[in-house]
Amino acid sequence: MGRFSGVLLASDYDDTLYNRSGRISPRNRAALQHFVEEGGLFTISTGRSYINFAIQMERERLPVNVPVVLSNGAAIYDFHRGRLLWQSPLPKEAAGHLQLLCAAYPQLGFEAYYENEVYTFRANGVTRHHLKRCCLEGLPREIQEMPGPWVKVILQHEDPAYLNQVQEELCLVWGDFYEVTFSNPYLLEVTAKGANKGSAVEWVAQELGIRGEDVYCVGNGLNDISMLAVSAVPYAPSDCYQELKDWGAVLLPPCDEDCIAHLIGVLEERYQDRKEP
Repeated sequence: MGRFSGVLLASDYDDTLYNRSGRISPRNRAALQHFVEEGGLFTISTGRSYINFAIQMERERLPVNVPVVLSNGAAIYDFHRGRLLWQSPLPKEAAGHLQLLCAAYPQLGFEAYYENEVYTFRANGVTRHHLKRCCLEGLPREIQEMPGPWVKVILQHEDPAYLNQVQEELCLVWGDFYEVTFSNPYLLEVTAKGANKGSAVEWVAQELGIRGEDVYCVGNGLNDISMLAVSAVPYAPSDCYQELKDWGAVLLPPCDEDCIAHLIGVLEERYQDRKEP
């Protein structure tokens, strides 16, 4: 039995494992390889959808050996078998709600994810930057012309205060329908109620038969709090958002200083009694 047999590690992708230079550091990669060779189960829990994360799986040759959480918890995909295991799309009312919301907030732009396409409405500078980073091309459409149901929507504006107002309105009026959380100050992510990273990581752990005390999660953003809440110990890079520090995440070195390798070092100590004599 390897030291990490029966241990699940779920990491956020952008600004946690994937650093600000757009790469996975050699030290993080080596540590993850050691983790899985010792029986560990490693997955990514990301806001990215299948259409853009499949690019990363191919490009980075990620050492993932269990199903991946996508779209902020709205989908779970097994890349080894090429199968969608679970998905919770936005409700049929979403298009009507978004029309009303965009009428109330005329500077708001968004991306809507449907199958292998990304549709855009009122694309702005944030939209274009996000699509470029994800190597995607958005298809401009009027809201009523977008096919659905959508897996998720990303609301976008260059002013975080404007998006805060949008979040408050969305939660106040349609809070029973949606999870609404920031992945960064300019991207407000909307998924179906109950579809979040925490519930999706729990689903993966249950499918694999992993005990709660052997599930570990690490992330840097507000959309990671739900999965940190199901972690035996909640971890975050020290350059995470202040809200995670206030919430009580255990801090690791910054993303660009190999925080995942440091976390695996912590787990080495935590499971040292399993070391072969």
